[in-house]
Amino acid sequence: MMKSSAALCAALALAAANALGLSDPGGRPYQIISEPEKRALQDIVTWDEHSLFIRGERAMMFSGEYHPFRQPVPSLHLDVLHKIKAMGFNMVSFYVDWALLEGKRGEFRAEDIHDLEPFFEAAKQAGIYLLARPGPYINAEVSGGGFPGWLQRNTGVLRTDSGDFLGSTDNYMARVCGIIAKHQITNGGPVVLFQPENEYSYGYKIPFPNGKYMQYVIDQARRAGIVMPMINNDVGPYGYYAPGSGTGQMDIYGHDNYPLGFDCDKPSDWPAGKLPTDLHQRHVKQSPTTPYAIIEFQGGSYDPWGGSGVDQCAALVNHEFARVFNKNNLAAGVTIFSQYMVYGGTNWGNLGHPGGYTSYDYGAAIKENRVIDREKYSELKLQGEFLKVSPNYLLTVPGDLSTTSYSDNAAIAITPLTADKTGGFFVSRHADYSSTDSVSYKLKLPTSAGVVTIPQIGNSTLTLGRRDSKVHVTDYVVGPDHKLLYSSCEILTWKKFGNKTLLIMYGGPNETHEFAYDGIPPSSQSDASSVTVRVSGGKTLVQWHTAPQRQSVNIGSLTVYLIDRNAAYDYWVPVLPANGSAYGSSVMNPEAVIINGGYLVRSVSVDGATLNVKADFNKTTEMEVIGAPSGTSELRVNSKVTQYTNNSLGNWVAKITVNAPSFPIPDLDHVEWHKIDSLPEIQPGYDDSHWPTADHTSSNNTVEPLKTPVSLYGSDYGFNTGTLVFRGHFAASGAETQLKLTTKGGSAYSYAVWLNGTFLGSYRNDEASDYNDGAFSLGASLIAGTSYVLTIVVDNMGLNEDLNSGTDDMKSPRGILNYELVSSDSNSNSSGATTKISPWKITGNLGGESYSDRFRGPLNEGGLFFERQGYHYPYPPLDKFSSNGQGSRPMDGLDRPGLAFYTTLVTLNLPADEYDIPLSIAFGKSDDANAKAYRAILYVNGFQFGKYASNIGPQTEFPVPEGILNHRGDNWIGVAVWALEEGGAKVPILKIKASTPVLTGRETVHLVRGPKYTTRESAY
Repeated sequence: MMKSSAALCAALALAAANALGLSDPGGRPYQIISEPEKRALQDIVTWDEHSLFIRGERAMMFSGEYHPFRQPVPSLHLDVLHKIKAMGFNMVSFYVDWALLEGKRGEFRAEDIHDLEPFFEAAKQAGIYLLARPGPYINAEVSGGGFPGWLQRNTGVLRTDSGDFLGSTDNYMARVCGIIAKHQITNGGPVVLFQPENEYSYGYKIPFPNGKYMQYVIDQARRAGIVMPMINNDVGPYGYYAPGSGTGQMDIYGHDNYPLGFDCDKPSDWPAGKLPTDLHQRHVKQSPTTPYAIIEFQGGSYDPWGGSGVDQCAALVNHEFARVFNKNNLAAGVTIFSQYMVYGGTNWGNLGHPGGYTSYDYGAAIKENRVIDREKYSELKLQGEFLKVSPNYLLTVPGDLSTTSYSDNAAIAITPLTADKTGGFFVSRHADYSSTDSVSYKLKLPTSAGVVTIPQIGNSTLTLGRRDSKVHVTDYVVGPDHKLLYSSCEILTWKKFGNKTLLIMYGGPNETHEFAYDGIPPSSQSDASSVTVRVSGGKTLVQWHTAPQRQSVNIGSLTVYLIDRNAAYDYWVPVLPANGSAYGSSVMNPEAVIINGGYLVRSVSVDGATLNVKADFNKTTEMEVIGAPSGTSELRVNSKVTQYTNNSLGNWVAKITVNAPSFPIPDLDHVEWHKIDSLPEIQPGYDDSHWPTADHTSSNNTVEPLKTPVSLYGSDYGFNTGTLVFRGHFAASGAETQLKLTTKGGSAYSYAVWLNGTFLGSYRNDEASDYNDGAFSLGASLIAGTSYVLTIVVDNMGLNEDLNSGTDDMKSPRGILNYELVSSDSNSNSSGATTKISPWKITGNLGGESYSDRFRGPLNEGGLFFERQGYHYPYPPLDKFSSNGQGSRPMDGLDRPGLAFYTTLVTLNLPADEYDIPLSIAFGKSDDANAKAYRAILYVNGFQFGKYASNIGPQTEFPVPEGILNHRGDNWIGVAVWALEEGGAKVPILKIKASTPVLTGRETVHLVRGPKYTTRESAY
């Protein structure tokens, strides 16, 4: 159906100059594409003021955020996407991290684990559409907000139309957009929307809004072949870059919304005024011709160093939050709705920003280790499945919130969504949105039969429990043959199977509900039914009370299952492929099978007379197949023929037996460890002649102008990630008594100082500060004329984000900002000046921006000795390590300040393929109140998978996915221990922990085979 090619798109974008007067670096003018030209690009994805259309079908886009770069095992993308699709989601929003793909200016490398192709293929295989968000700026709690470190050396202001910044983005945007363009829906791929830039919603001392910059980014994408609609993501509902605003040719306006913020300390507190009630009104003012889109809605919270922990964040943004806040968005008419995050993943390999630690679990519906036992997952599934079978919602218009018009109780607030000739949706919640009370009420809803008070039978009332919200419906269409006049309970799904239709409705525990329809009373109902039926004015009223046991009624060709919400969590609605496509027969309400039971149902398919089910089970359970396709008679679960019986409702029932396997987990206390000193730099006579010399007498850094004779900023020398090590040489006058030092490493960093091998002190940073002014005594008198060397280790926790454009905060340096050797007698030096330190030597990751580890990428390593040598790789040269002696284990630790690297070979033998067994490596805390502070860096098979700060926390457990860990073979685990205080430090407990094994239907996980150790000839 595509009407044009990428070449046509490029030609359009490079036509005559537009009113903004922009030119690309080659001097070619940019053009804003006219509306007729835009429509000529493609007609597969279109839109109006209500919703998106895909191939002409009006579509609700229910989406979650997933970052493939935070999950570095390509064969696990499908596992995560299956779990998202199983929630009823039909789209995933994703970022691309520029810093990982162009670590060196001009050298774009999307290869190996950074290859985007497996992610696109997995999305297509799962039947998930994609919203592409490659930046160039993404924020995303990643180092630099996605900007590569070399941008710190740019003279122009970042995220503006400054020439050197625009030119810096061209290579990345051309290459990454070209890859994305190949996978647009017009080319048979999954990409249906494209977002240029991200959260470009502030301007500090720069022109703002900056239409020139935004249009430049849009045109970069168009030239590379992007023909999908351009959608904005404002940092809030402010209206920046909305279509028609004159600030770039955006197609659809969208924004963020994080109503509860990011403080997880008191997860049960929902402060007053945090539920926005004016979203629809703002949208109508800002972008009345486009669908209402929330590109990032709070699906959890990131957590800072020293924070409350991911479980607290999950409790803050839990299932109750999803009920109240998500349905508040539905009350505002959102039809492009994406949760940030639905799966967070891991800030492996130093990719995170300094405001967060290694875990990016985010308290999301799917845990960092891919486990789905959070109740929020199930609540989102109920919402996703409801929206999928409720296309009339897309045509409704929100009305005014009221506490009197639609209920008899002012404690209940209801927002109506109505439209001509279609049903209504009435979103109810507590007027005090944070209420933990249980409130009784009756509804007063307009229907095609007039205003009806609900319930009508007896003196019963409805109940709204603590922090709950419900969507009541009127004139609700259930397939081509049925319609409900109203329902107080919520709809899970409905499906037409042959000449029968099944409707599944649910309510909260111990609630009374009622629905009504035109027609005859039910012909039968289940034996345990609490159903009461009354016929009134030609309408049949059905009232019921929720119970753990399912109830059912038969109404002609319609069967209704009545269940409570906890039971509804166990229902899955996997889509049946159509014409070989996992997207199925439709975007909205595709043909499907309903399955009751199981930990996860991934997919179904039909092969002749066989119904194939791919599913996961964490315990022995019954699995009920509802609506087995006509002509099928055999059931295969995870490729195994499975016997079943038919129950009284005609559904297949199979028993799935889970025999949890036993398997040994190596005890890290009793494996052979090998140790090597990783601060040889502090030893007398250490030769640093091969180190880079810090000799830049100027810097482009405008955030921190130089205060030192030469720059000691890591990025000025291409060291943008991981630990920095400095060596400053000086000849003593003999009067030096103190070193004053100002360093900066990002939130929660540490640093330590040695003089000729003598420990002067450290900054352990209990407060999680990002810089420090320190003063260190030099101890005994220095000897005049003698050469001394200062060795300073500064941890780099990642580069700052650049959310507030114009501040250039991403350029905030890492390293030494200032220093002074203080003398007791300022005249003791013949020049009358302080003692000069020169030369300075500096190192970070080996090669800097010409990084050594081409496979794992530009951020994985820092500048510590073992990293420069590559000893964290599998099969290091153990003859250079000490083994099995006292102190050779991280649990023995160091007896003095310093840094040692420990490595061990661990062989795993977990059950093959059939079970998914997430593993993590956990640091235990000491019971000793006098235990010394230390830091640890965890490496697994060459991949950095953890940074631990014993005195800050909160993270102690570090999930490592299968594929990085070899579950059936050798693994090299490395731990660097940095003792920060006199007396040294040790790791009191270090363990491999296994989660509950899950019998799984996922695809085979392939080992990520990074390079093994070989001698690095350039290492020093």
